[in-house]
Amino acid sequence: MTRPFEKQVIKAYASEVWPGLEVTRGERHLALHFPELTEAVGSAVFGGGMVRIRTMVNIYVDKFYRCDDPERDIRELLDAWGYPLETTAGLLTAVKMDRASIFEEQDECAGVLCCVTAGVGNGAKAGVRRTTFPADYVPGTINIMLAVNGRLTPAAMVNALMTATEAKAAALADLGIRDPETGGVATGTTTDAVMLAVSQSRAGGPLHKYAGTATDLGGRIGRLVYAAVTESLADRSERT
Repeated sequence: MTRPFEKQVIKAYASEVWPGLEVTRGERHLALHFPELTEAVGSAVFGGGMVRIRTMVNIYVDKFYRCDDPERDIRELLDAWGYPLETTAGLLTAVKMDRASIFEEQDECAGVLCCVTAGVGNGAKAGVRRTTFPADYVPGTINIMLAVNGRLTPAAMVNALMTATEAKAAALADLGIRDPETGGVATGTTTDAVMLAVSQSRAGGPLHKYAGTATDLGGRIGRLVYAAVTESLADRSERT
């Protein structure tokens, strides 16, 4: 497992596990730039779902942000920054970009890069009765951006998202993060988001049909997400 750079001085980084993938920090955002059009899946409010993208952008908004039309707001920001709207996934967060944590790791079967911004001011435990809303949207508090240089079936891509979510929940449990409303151990926050991009390069090794915790790939994804969430939340005094 490697840490590509100190999170306080992120400017630009060329991935060691996915040739041509670059991470850059710009005005109010952190972006993953893929070398070509790439298969992706996830819950980004802009450009989410099962998509093909060239860029993932994690965008900072302050805690007073009005969420009347987040897709419109992201579209306007991406357009102002020069990102092509049709091939970009955009996520929102109230966590500042200097809190980002990035880890990457590879073996002969695949390379994985994980980028996380995390805050837990609205920590929540799934599976219990708590306050919910019909369809309201607020900026994501734990945003996970994953990049896998390897070959995955569509089912394995969804499996990878499950493993990432389990690892996030494990990190919160081990850190003792609680749901302030119910008092239970938080499994996430009320506004988390995750995106996964996969190169589907034959040079990346065999075709992965699974990405659960029993697989080498799932184990790697879980370790990186756990490490990145833990590091992003390292300063307890600034958790939001």
